[in-house]
Amino acid sequence: MSRADPELAAAFQASDFSESLLRARSRPVSVCIPVLNEAATIGAIVETLAAMRADGLIDQVVVLDAASTDGSRTIAAQGGAEVFDQSSLMAEHGPARGKGDAIWRSLAVLSGDLLCYFDGDLDGFSRSYVVGLLGALLANPDVEFVKAAFSRPFRDERGRVAGEAGRVTEEMARPMLERFYPALCRFRQPLSGQFAVSRKLLGSLPLSTGYGVDVGLLIDVYRAVGIGRMAEVDIGRLQNAHQTLTQLEPMAYQVGLAVRQRLESEGRLAASEPSPGGPAGPYMDVIARPPFDAVRAPGARR
Repeated sequence: MSRADPELAAAFQASDFSESLLRARSRPVSVCIPVLNEAATIGAIVETLAAMRADGLIDQVVVLDAASTDGSRTIAAQGGAEVFDQSSLMAEHGPARGKGDAIWRSLAVLSGDLLCYFDGDLDGFSRSYVVGLLGALLANPDVEFVKAAFSRPFRDERGRVAGEAGRVTEEMARPMLERFYPALCRFRQPLSGQFAVSRKLLGSLPLSTGYGVDVGLLIDVYRAVGIGRMAEVDIGRLQNAHQTLTQLEPMAYQVGLAVRQRLESEGRLAASEPSPGGPAGPYMDVIARPPFDAVRAPGARR
């Protein structure tokens, strides 16, 4: 796909980039993983990233823990990651309100000019994931945001592949993007937590708390820099934990709220109060944290 066309996002394969590109970089790189009870997977992820750091491919590995009770924090620290409690960062803003808030608060401790984020429940984590996402940024100076594309088989309790996963993506996120932001439909995994971004861009954008962060960030990047500065990298097969429909309800609710809030800010939808019929639970309301660089905390990198 031509980089000369400002109406199209670039598309790459992870294999388009090699580790030598990361080794020769001049810009520091930080990798961040928000976690909540990911003891089964976080050790292998951190081990892989620590080895990449030792090889000079990345500079910093940070795990942001949401008060895990299964030992995730200890496992990550023993593996060589810098580990922080999410709510201890930007503590004046109260307890961390889910994944999106963790990403916003991460800017207080990440030192890289290029940032790469991964979920903490990925099984079979590969160096190629990191090389693919960062490679697209390093090889294309006009690209500021890279989203992962991947196949994600659904495995039932017997371990069999029962069909493709991504129910919230297909039933909530994609229909809303098709209706209101059709240019973003070319991204195969709009809710993916696997992405890379320039520190300058991420620090200039508001971030939705909770599960609304991924679709909200996709829309906000598009509005800020345009589709021509966005890219997608196919990293192959990715496997992570699956949830029941009951567990997915809060995610779908927050994704819908994040999109609605952006439509309201654009004047395309009348402002309204969140529906009282939404799922119960802490922090179900999606709030927008202001651009981090507008509220820099003491000790933040910039």
